[in-house]
Amino acid sequence: MTALETFAAFGASLRNQNLTEDVLHHAKRAVVDWYASLLPGAVLPPATLLEQAYAEDIGRGPSRLALGQPATSRAAALINGTAAHTAEVDDIFKDAIYHPGAPTIAAALAAAQETGASGRDFLRAVVVGYEISTRIGAALGRTHYKFWHNTGTVGTFGAAAAASSLYGLESRPFTHALATAATFASGLQQAFRMDSMSKPLHSGRAAEGGLAAAQMARAGVTGSLDVLDGAAGLGYAMSNGPDWQPFLATLGETFNITRMTFKNHACCGHTFSPIDAALVLKDRLQAAPDDIAQIDVHTYAPALDVAGNPEPQTAAEARFSIPFVVASAVVYGSVRLAAFDEARLKDPALRQLMSRIRLHVEPTLDGLFPGQRAARVDMRLTNGTQDSYLQPHRKGDPELPLSDADLSGKFDELVAPVLGQERAGELLRKLWSLEHAARLDLDATR
Repeated sequence: MTALETFAAFGASLRNQNLTEDVLHHAKRAVVDWYASLLPGAVLPPATLLEQAYAEDIGRGPSRLALGQPATSRAAALINGTAAHTAEVDDIFKDAIYHPGAPTIAAALAAAQETGASGRDFLRAVVVGYEISTRIGAALGRTHYKFWHNTGTVGTFGAAAAASSLYGLESRPFTHALATAATFASGLQQAFRMDSMSKPLHSGRAAEGGLAAAQMARAGVTGSLDVLDGAAGLGYAMSNGPDWQPFLATLGETFNITRMTFKNHACCGHTFSPIDAALVLKDRLQAAPDDIAQIDVHTYAPALDVAGNPEPQTAAEARFSIPFVVASAVVYGSVRLAAFDEARLKDPALRQLMSRIRLHVEPTLDGLFPGQRAARVDMRLTNGTQDSYLQPHRKGDPELPLSDADLSGKFDELVAPVLGQERAGELLRKLWSLEHAARLDLDATR
């Protein structure tokens, strides 16, 4: 069997198995976090612009956009998948350098609404999408991440697998869905090295492309079964020809969805350890921003490649700027959505502190990436006092997890301003009891 056939056989077989309570609970955690990412992104561009661009696909169809508008399933996957990645608060599987929730759950929700699936079937499909795609992402590894945006590429497999599960595809058509998804996989790192809307669009296109691949396979469209591990396949074209076997061996034995990172800051995940460490030092030294002479951030190379922007001018750029978010954390005490308001972007005190922040690649920490996302921050005050702190993991990583209560609090903070407190609370209650729903009813407008 090819790698793709093995993944598909697992995905098709899981549909007939009961998930453990632990795996089921972690799937609900992922869905709660996805909605916490979806709703704030749904009222921002590019999602609002996509509604204009895809107007002919809205107002009709079996699926729903975040705020309840009917839509065709593919338009819903595209727009919701984009919205869920816009505010930069969606989940991470660090070993794959990948945000699985935004594309995978967007496709799963669209397919579940199309097919009238139960809450338990929806959760099972989410698990299938996470398990297959996170393993593909981990196999492609750091080599892939040098040029490709994994949420756009790997996310296509998550979306295809989740949709295939909900469409009830058997092993052979499931394989063809993944094979077609492989040829749809795209998303370049360069697309978000400057101000643009491309990054969330990668997630939306992955959701749409994966869903479309599953719909095509359901209709009989076939793909190349060795498209992952063949001589000119994705493994060689987009990575270094990885050995797929280690990532296939644990299918059905360990579940990656139980090891997710849930964001505690509203920005790029590469910035989190520097933020966490800077907040520890600020508290230890009882330092006001004007007291700080210099901050040195030592971390892994991809963090600086992706989030090393020294002079961000827009909110999109600022989310990928370690100097900006570290300074924002020190000046304001946190990095939430308000950190990227126009006033914050131009705050003179914050900009002055940014000019005193230096970034460095630390070889030891670089060697730990992607499995560990560490940073050491050195802080020196104007009176000569100095201190250093190593943040070995980010708050929100599986080693320092957010609790269910933390996730509910994050949901409330991000969703209530969009829906209102009462509707947000009702939606959250539905999400935490999804496994009991005979038919998915997650219309946030009711």
